[in-house]
Amino acid sequence: MTKAGPLSGLTVVEMAGLAPAPYACTVLADLGADVIRVDRAKPGTDVLGFEKDPLMRGRRTIGVNTKDPRGVELVLRLVEGADVFVEGFRPGVAERMGLGPEQVHARNPRVVYGRMTGWGQDGPLAPSAGHDINYIGLAGALEPIGRAGERPPPPVNFIGDFAGGGLLLAMGVLAALYERGSSGRGQVVDASMVDGAAMLTAQLHGLRASGVWTEERGDNLLDGAAPFYDTYETADGKYVAVGAIEARFWADLVRVLGLEDEDLPVHVDKSQWPRLREILTAAIGKHTRDELVARAEGTDACLTPVLSPWEAARHPHNAARETFVDIGGVVQPAPAPRFDRTPPSTPSPPHPKGSDTTEVLTELGLETAAIEELRAAGTVS
Repeated sequence: MTKAGPLSGLTVVEMAGLAPAPYACTVLADLGADVIRVDRAKPGTDVLGFEKDPLMRGRRTIGVNTKDPRGVELVLRLVEGADVFVEGFRPGVAERMGLGPEQVHARNPRVVYGRMTGWGQDGPLAPSAGHDINYIGLAGALEPIGRAGERPPPPVNFIGDFAGGGLLLAMGVLAALYERGSSGRGQVVDASMVDGAAMLTAQLHGLRASGVWTEERGDNLLDGAAPFYDTYETADGKYVAVGAIEARFWADLVRVLGLEDEDLPVHVDKSQWPRLREILTAAIGKHTRDELVARAEGTDACLTPVLSPWEAARHPHNAARETFVDIGGVVQPAPAPRFDRTPPSTPSPPHPKGSDTTEVLTELGLETAAIEELRAAGTVS
C-alpha cells in the first residue's frame, strides 16, 4: 500500500491497544507509513474504543487470534516484510504471545521494535497497572499543575498518553530507523510514559536550580500565580488567555484593556500581583470574549480566546491553515507537522476492525482457500 508523505514506503505492524501506542502509529500513518493494525479476531468491548476513533485512521486492520499459533505465525509473516513493530502490552505479555523482540528479530533483524508502557520495561512498578494520571504523578508532571492551596487537577490525558507517551515512541522509532541506515540492524525502543512525562518537566528543574521557581504550586510565573499569565472570565461567561510577560507585550495589553491612565503597579513586582489581578479581572470582566479578541487583533497583547476543541476547528487562523480536517464526517486535527516537498495526504477514515484481513493476507501470498480455512477455524476474522 503506497501513501503520500515523508514516510511513504515504510511498513508498520501495530498490535491493537489504547491511547499512546495507537497515537504513535497514527503519527506514523499520517506521515505516509503503511500501518497494518492487528486487531482481535473476535473484538471484545474496549473501555475507550469507539467506531470513529481518530487514533484508528489512515491504516488497514486485520483480525487475528493471537492465542492460536497459526495466528502468531501470520503476524510473524507480516513482520518479515515490515520496518517497525509496535506493541503496548504490559512487560512480558508479548513474549508469552510469541511476539517478543527475540521472536520478531529472529524473523527480521532489521525491524525497529517499539514498546509502549506506563512504567517502562523494568523497575519495581513495571508489572503494575496504571493510567495517565498515575504515570504523570510519579514523573513530577502533575504536582505543579493547579492553583495555590488546591489539589492538582487531572489535565485530561494529554501529558502521559500523548505528549509523554505516543509522541516519545514515534520519535524513538524514527531515531532507531535513522540509526538502522548505518548499522543495518533494528533495535528495541522502550518508551515509558513516566520517562516521557518527566522529560516534559526539564525546564522546571533548571528554573528551580536557578532559584526562580519555588516548590509551591501556583506561586510561579507560568503556573497561574502571575496575573499577566493566566486565564480570565469574560462578561459572557467565556474565557480569554493572557500571556503578556515581556514589557512591550504588557504595554500592548494595558492599551487593549484601556488601562493607560490607571496607576498600575510594575507588572513583574510579585508583591503587587494580588492587586494587579484584581485590576485585570475587573477590566476583562467588562467585555465579552469576542469583544476583547477584536480589540487585541493586530496587537502584541498576547490576549487570545480560550476555545473548546470544537470551536478551535472554526477559528479563522486554524481554518486558513487547515489545522483541522473532516475525515469520515468527524472533524479532527490534520496531520502535523507540514512538509513542503512530501506533504502527506488526508488520512482515510477508520476501517471496521478486521475489514482488510483478506487483502493483507493475499499480499502475504495466501490463497483464497487458505484464508477461508483460517477464517473458518477462527484464526482470522
